Amino acid sequence: LRQLLLQPPIKGKVALGLDPGYRMGCKTAVVDATGKVLDTAVVYPTFSKAKRAEAIETLRRLMDRYGVTHIALGNGTASRETEAMVCELLRQKHGAAYMIVSEAGASVYSASPLAAEEFPQYDVSLRSAVSIARRLQDPLAELVKIDPKAIGVGQYQHDMPRARLDETLAGVVENCVNTVGVDLNTASFSLLSHVAGINAAVAKNIVAWREENGLFSSRKQLQKVNKLGKKAYEQCAGFLRVPESADLLDNTAVHPESYDAAKALL
Repeated sequence: LRQLLLQPPIKGKVALGLDPGYRMGCKTAVVDATGKVLDTAVVYPTFSKAKRAEAIETLRRLMDRYGVTHIALGNGTASRETEAMVCELLRQKHGAAYMIVSEAGASVYSASPLAAEEFPQYDVSLRSAVSIARRLQDPLAELVKIDPKAIGVGQYQHDMPRARLDETLAGVVENCVNTVGVDLNTASFSLLSHVAGINAAVAKNIVAWREENGLFSSRKQLQKVNKLGKKAYEQCAGFLRVPESADLLDNTAVHPESYDAAKALL
């Protein structure tokens, strides 16, 4: 689980997610640098030569239209055949690259209430392609939306007492999130709720404040968020990053309490 969560992100890139399949085709989604869905499609590269050529042309058009530079290919059913098609496509699209991405838990997320809330306009299968594209951009931010048990963290995981399993996996997720740190201006409600000191209600309030007032310009502004008290601020501040802040320390793991010491040391 820790290995999956701590994969290096490829942020700031427009990505094309491919969820391969035989009978139901290969589900496709284009997401921008912030993870917003730009376009979707379904292609059928395993049906026939004509369908394969049609699939390559459709993907090429999508890549041209949105400036796609990275392709995320799911490692599930029909992945090898779809990979061969992607290689053929990239011979025509120099400068683009692809990566095989773990599909673990993607179908569980696609059918979850959270995915339905995020993408009410998309079919379950297309949500899976969106998740795969976002996993390439920021694996940690995407995987925290899924129950860790659904990611398949061990062959005999369900032999453990359920309460202990849940507690241990939740601890690993929280540890990974806090080790990496979270961008306060781009993090989703799901990611924020795993930060130490922030519960689900406060995470929703942070997102609501951001939508109402715009981007955070400093860590201090967190204190204006409803229900985020002094104690919670002390707990969470060191794990939240604000790249847009004028104070460079707001984008580091240095806690506000240690700013004076850090500046004196510098």
